[in-house]
Amino acid sequence: MITEQPMTPASGLPSPGALIDRANHLVQALAMPSLVQLVLRLALAVPFWRSGLLKWSGFLELNDTAVTLFSDEFMLHLPGGPYHFPAPTVMAFLSGSGEIMFPILLVLGLGTRFAALGLLFMTVIVELTVPDGWPVHLTWAAMALGIMAYGPGNVSLDHLVCRARSHGR
Repeated sequence: MITEQPMTPASGLPSPGALIDRANHLVQALAMPSLVQLVLRLALAVPFWRSGLLKWSGFLELNDTAVTLFSDEFMLHLPGGPYHFPAPTVMAFLSGSGEIMFPILLVLGLGTRFAALGLLFMTVIVELTVPDGWPVHLTWAAMALGIMAYGPGNVSLDHLVCRARSHGR
């Protein structure tokens, strides 16, 4: 960090180092860790939630398109492949369930690190299915890893649960 430097005697203005230091403090104040963690959780939840909504036609009722995608369209691009997904109905159900449940947990900030781990795993599967989408998938992976590393932040149910547990001791 640049230390506070006195004003330049000739002009009476703050030195360039002092201006840079003030600008850094302003940027840091705008990017509060809890706000950043909340925005990361929301940003990762949205694309999975939207995809999950497209897979269901009712409560625990997959639509035909979801099953068709996993049986006819989606392929795993592994060495020697591509290969069809095994048990496409099961895969569609698991995918649709994860794309609904993990985003809900992220938005609430409940079981946050585990929800982020689940979405990271799903991101790997999506990357193996749509390898040309790596720029977006890399962004999702970075967000999931950030959430896993730094947690949900103060604006979360996880934080409230931890505070309640520590007060109960």
